[in-house]
Amino acid sequence: MKKQTWTHRFAVVGICSSLALTAAATVASPVAEAATTSTASISKANKIANYGKTFLKTPYKFGAATTTTRYFDCSSLMKRIYGKFGVNLPRTSVAQSKMGVAVSKANLKTGDLLFFSTGSRANGKNVTHVGMYVGNGKMLHTYGSPGVMYTDINKAHWKNTYLKARRVL
Repeated sequence: MKKQTWTHRFAVVGICSSLALTAAATVASPVAEAATTSTASISKANKIANYGKTFLKTPYKFGAATTTTRYFDCSSLMKRIYGKFGVNLPRTSVAQSKMGVAVSKANLKTGDLLFFSTGSRANGKNVTHVGMYVGNGKMLHTYGSPGVMYTDINKAHWKNTYLKARRVL
């Protein structure tokens, strides 16, 4: 083969290879973007959970103002810890239970809100309590003494009063 023919074939192969790499990068781009978004959500959830941990043992007070961190009720705690990271939740657990998207108990992820019907206002169907799922069957919430705490959601009381979960991240 002549030198000119080799040069021509080499140039054609080089252009085709460049086009194939560009196409592969374009196809891979949405996947990489989705992975980055998923990682960002996980990391935001962990940041929220870690921030919530800073309030452990903060006393419980029903109807606590959202302007203080000296005490919390369940929904003011959620409003505070999510709000720090740009997730604006309403003030009450009932209103919070209408945010985001429904998620099954089997598919809980850190950062999901958990809703219960418990306490003196409960009838077994109405939302009266909210907590944040933190993984390994545990939630961060506040309910009586000792205030903000971690609780196993599979313990009898919480298992029996569980209503639903919502993903807001």
